[in-house]
Amino acid sequence: MAKPTLVIMAAGLGSRFGGCKQITPVDDAGHIIIDYSIYDAVRAGFGKVVLIIKPEMEKDFREVIGDRIAPFVPLEYAYQTLDQLPEGFTVPEGRTKPWGTAHAIYCATEHIDGPFAAINADDFYGFDGFRAAAEFLSEAHTAGEHAMVAYNVENTLTENGSVSRGVCSVEDGKLTGIIERTKSCRARAEPRLSKRMERPSCPPERPYP
Repeated sequence: MAKPTLVIMAAGLGSRFGGCKQITPVDDAGHIIIDYSIYDAVRAGFGKVVLIIKPEMEKDFREVIGDRIAPFVPLEYAYQTLDQLPEGFTVPEGRTKPWGTAHAIYCATEHIDGPFAAINADDFYGFDGFRAAAEFLSEAHTAGEHAMVAYNVENTLTENGSVSRGVCSVEDGKLTGIIERTKSCRARAEPRLSKRMERPSCPPERPYP
């Protein structure tokens, strides 16, 4: 069985951030969050990366990360544009922003030919999350069988303000519901990280295995 594909959704506008946070450095070596995600994903068993971006972002993405990682892992670009819609659908008048996850994946279908996992470009997941996803995707499943890697909510909160989180309900290992909490925060808690998120590893001298 071929190795699974990592699909990274990076076409967001970053309006609240005030810029393209997907390619903003997060450490002294100049790595961006996508560096950490791809590094951990390749170690976990993923064999290909598809970056979903807007066409006008390609030059910046190639310069910041694309050309640098190409020797280590196959990388393809998919473009999320408003005109890519299923038959029978049209763009609402006045809409300029891209849609969310489902539309992003739809725009990347030509680049996906097997099992895949989709992540956000600006979230840190940690090696254990990618390993769990890769193990599931490497097993035999029915066409309608899917999986989600979830985290304890407390391990995803910050002392620096509130965040939006999808809180999942699970019964017998099956997802039964998701409620979006738009203002989740850690109240009166000492700063701490989950074990899987304590020390991200991305050696500056060789960013990919």
